[in-house]
Amino acid sequence: MLSVPVRETRLETSQVVTPNDANFLGKVFGGTILSMIDLVAYATASRFAGNICVTASFDRVDFHQPIEVGELVTMIGHVSYVGRTSVEVSVEVFAENVYSRERRHTNTARVTMVAIRDGKPVEVPRLECETREDKIAFLEGRLRRELRALHLAERERIAQSFRAATNEELDTLMAGKSLVDRA
Repeated sequence: MLSVPVRETRLETSQVVTPNDANFLGKVFGGTILSMIDLVAYATASRFAGNICVTASFDRVDFHQPIEVGELVTMIGHVSYVGRTSVEVSVEVFAENVYSRERRHTNTARVTMVAIRDGKPVEVPRLECETREDKIAFLEGRLRRELRALHLAERERIAQSFRAATNEELDTLMAGKSLVDRA
């Protein structure tokens, strides 16, 4: 099967954010940033896979700093992990003040995309990790995938115990401080 080096998966895009992108506090609306991240993840994964890719999940999006209207937003995506049909894209977001040229790292996201053909998942190329950083990022991506599966199973087990509980047990749980400590 074809393999693609991590360095060849890098995709960068920039755009100026406008007043239409502002939230009620005058900063760029988080949903605008999420939409931009999703588009970068799509473009990165689809180019890598040679197929249409659809969003399976946002593993996490961290908002480090707000983005001001009028700033230049640059998103840099690259493939950090691949499964059989899935592609994890890491996206770093930067905002730049066009007057001062000050550039800030504002967001980090990980998006899992699935390659689709004729409505069914299809295999993606292997990811060629050439550097130590590539290998570490790949292993971290695999760890995130494995931990998501464990977390989902554990959450379902605990939720099932709620459904099996009596009303009195539910009242006791609701009065408690933590559901995690109970697990």
